[in-house]
This record gives sequence, structure tokens and C-alpha cells, in this order.
Amino acid sequence: MTSTPRLARTLTTVSLMVATTLYGTTTAQAEDDPNDPPGTEASASAPVEVDPADPDLKIPDGATLAQAKVLDIKSVVEEQSGDERREDTNTSVTLALQAEVLFGKDSAKLGAESKSRITGIAEEIKTQNATRVRVFGFTDNLGSSAHGDTLSKKRANAVHDVLSQTLNDAGITYEVRGYGEQYPIADNATEAGRKKNRRVEVSFPRTEG
Repeated sequence: MTSTPRLARTLTTVSLMVATTLYGTTTAQAEDDPNDPPGTEASASAPVEVDPADPDLKIPDGATLAQAKVLDIKSVVEEQSGDERREDTNTSVTLALQAEVLFGKDSAKLGAESKSRITGIAEEIKTQNATRVRVFGFTDNLGSSAHGDTLSKKRANAVHDVLSQTLNDAGITYEVRGYGEQYPIADNATEAGRKKNRRVEVSFPRTEG
């Protein structure tokens, strides 16, 4: 979406997925707990069955194997400016834009550069053939919590409106929520950290195969 040099960082984590209020072009029922951190889903099942009786495993007599698990590999790529951040896991893609790239200070009105950024996200959604898209807004911890909740939801709504108009696909279900100061990704004690936390995240499933 931009030619700005990128700084890559790779992390290994186990992801848990959550959802919130559903609305948009398709009506659906939210099944996830909105009180848990957003933007993750349960890990995929083990790709290979493990035979506990295999002699090559050399487990002690009478011992059994624990249930197999698959760790979700998360790749994080962030622009040097920090304006844009991308996370890829085995199952999903999350694209985060800093609020300053999209909005004016303490505003939910999209700026001049915002449409091209959001259009780039829409193209990625098309590439992944996603039918479920999450748009989550976040703020720093300055000001009241109630104001942060309201502002983050308005900003998420603004991004959702452009995505919906750009994609123009009745088959896509949108989940839109404002989390305010919850789930910071950086330290709110510094302005650099607060800037990272003021963001809108768009996430969607990765194409299988």
C-alpha cells in the first residue's frame, strides 16, 4: 500500500480469537466474548496425527502423550514511521493504521490521505477472498475512558463505511467496535507509545491452501 521502507519483526505466539458486535451488509450473530482481546482466533488443529504407540517416541512405559497442539506463527511488519503495521498468522491478516494517518486530532473525520490507505486494505481483503471483516478502533489513555470508547467507535465506523463502499460486496459481514484505551500495543507512558495505541485495525481470515 506504500513504498515507505519497512522494518520486519517476527514473533511466535499462540493466538486466541474474539469477536464483538456484528453488523454491515450481512446480518450474523456474534459468538465470541467481546471482553477478550480482539483480532485472534483459535489455533488450527494438528496437521499430522501422532501415534502414541510409536516406538520411536521412546516414552516411558505407562506414559501417554499430551494432546497435540499447533502454535500460531505471527509475522509482524511495521513501517519505519510506524504509520502502518501488518500482522500475518496461519489463519488471519491484521492491518493497523495509526489514527494520525487517517484522522485529525480528536476527530473521526477522515483526512485526505486516508482513502488511499483504506483502499489498499480493501484490495488485500479481495485478494484473501474474505467474507468476514473486523474493524476495531483504539485510543491512548489520555482523557476519559468514556470519551475514548466513543471516539474509537466513531473512527472504526468511518473506516468501515469506506471499506464497505469500496468493496461493494453484499457477501461480506463486518464486525465494528471501539475499544477505547483497552488492549494497548505500546507503553502509554510515552508519546511514541500513545501514538502507536491510537489506531484502527482491520482483520480478516487468510485464504486457506
